[in-house]
Amino acid sequence: MEIIRIPRIMQETSKRALLRGRTIGFVPTMGALHEGHMSLIRACRQENDITVVSIFVNPTQFGPHEDFEKYPRDPEGDINKLTDAGVDTLYLPDTASMYPEGFRTSVVVNGLSDKLCGAFRPGHFSGVATVVTKLLNIVMPTRAYFGQKDYQQSLIIKRLVSDLNIPVEIVTCPTVREHDGLAMSSRNQYLNPDERKAATAIYKCLSSAAEKIKSGEKNAVRIKELMNEILSSEPLIKEIQYASAYDPETLDELQRIDSKVLLAVAVKIGQTRLIDNILLEETGS
Repeated sequence: MEIIRIPRIMQETSKRALLRGRTIGFVPTMGALHEGHMSLIRACRQENDITVVSIFVNPTQFGPHEDFEKYPRDPEGDINKLTDAGVDTLYLPDTASMYPEGFRTSVVVNGLSDKLCGAFRPGHFSGVATVVTKLLNIVMPTRAYFGQKDYQQSLIIKRLVSDLNIPVEIVTCPTVREHDGLAMSSRNQYLNPDERKAATAIYKCLSSAAEKIKSGEKNAVRIKELMNEILSSEPLIKEIQYASAYDPETLDELQRIDSKVLLAVAVKIGQTRLIDNILLEETGS
């Protein structure tokens, strides 16, 4: 596996591959790799000639009181996992090469970035959109892979790619879960054993709401009440930031469910913020 740290060299490497008619698949990550990331990498390898993975803990998507400094990092373990997975290239830039002195540009996707997580993490999705735009321009992939667990992020990236005419296909892959339903996340490492057990209420809430909708419930207010009741019954969930039914295209909260629906949750357990969602394409009779 080749490791590239300089943007210009990554661009030149990709240009040579594209000129040879090779397809490039790209999986952007912040490291601390788990099975969710590896599932994206496997999908990427199956569908492309060359697989590029980036590891960059992006400072601009963290707020002033968030966990940038303590965000899980395991560069040696990550490199071993990527090598074993057959990744061709690891793009491993540092902050100075991604945001050199004098950097002043930001990307904002209006209308999607201030909802759901954006309402609780001001500026987060501008940081995400900016770094992803940079990464896509540097790696120049044919396809880029993201997980559905970060549904809002994926939706925002699809919109910016369309709006800015970036020639890449965005592929959203299913959420990978632990045996008890908890969505895999690097931040799960923060949870102590009691908090980890409490976190199972998130998937219980989502799956219960999904079953209710599949059985014919159309009133989104009742679905929201059910979701919040299940989450509130877990004493270690200290804050419910949102838990409801949303339009999957606009992220607006629904009053009535007539077609496909996004069930989405964000909670804090201890000091750890966790998100999850289920997208229902079929919503019952």
